[in-house]
Amino acid sequence: MDVYEAVKSRRAVRGFTDEPVSRVVLERVLSAAAWSPSGSNIQPWNSYVLTGARLAELKTHAVERVSHGDPWDERQYQLYPPVLKSPYGERRSAFGRERYSALGIAREDLEARQRAAIGNWKCFGAPAALFCYIEPDMGLPQWADIGMYLQTVMLLLRAEGLHSCPQMAWSQVRETVAEFLSPPDGLILFCGMSIGYEDPTVSYVRTGRAPLDETVTFVDG
Repeated sequence: MDVYEAVKSRRAVRGFTDEPVSRVVLERVLSAAAWSPSGSNIQPWNSYVLTGARLAELKTHAVERVSHGDPWDERQYQLYPPVLKSPYGERRSAFGRERYSALGIAREDLEARQRAAIGNWKCFGAPAALFCYIEPDMGLPQWADIGMYLQTVMLLLRAEGLHSCPQMAWSQVRETVAEFLSPPDGLILFCGMSIGYEDPTVSYVRTGRAPLDETVTFVDG
């Protein structure tokens, strides 16, 4: 698979088979992803990978917690600005409409939306998950480095025939995750990422992208 195909075929998959992901493959992907760029090569990512019975146990605990209506853990970063100005707010709203429409869920059906959201903490059935942390004293450039690292991981997974779904939803139950991973005190959980083989029986709608002239300006000589 070439780079263009990997980029265009990568998407947030929300339906995986239970086929195990080889430890050898995961190590190959993460070893290559270590070559992702970072300012002054400080490599600010701290990743944990869970599979097997330990991941199954985390899923169970997280789903039980959410199902019981326990309060969310306070996020350690701001997910979105309080007000998303145009065109960003419209893009976010369009994504929500497309996502829930594909699931046959009406906007006002909050119970059904909650059931759909619980899929996050089941990793959408994926047999492997990565959790990415960052030190609390890192700046915005290092957070950008984390994004480049995670994108590299996702593209390498595509090269291996795997899919993924990055999920900031895990930060809402970060204390439960920490019980299983025991990260050093103070690390910030940025996101989790479900990893596995796509379940082709799960339908989806591919979200679109803005036209090039909305996001790119060419300045000729």
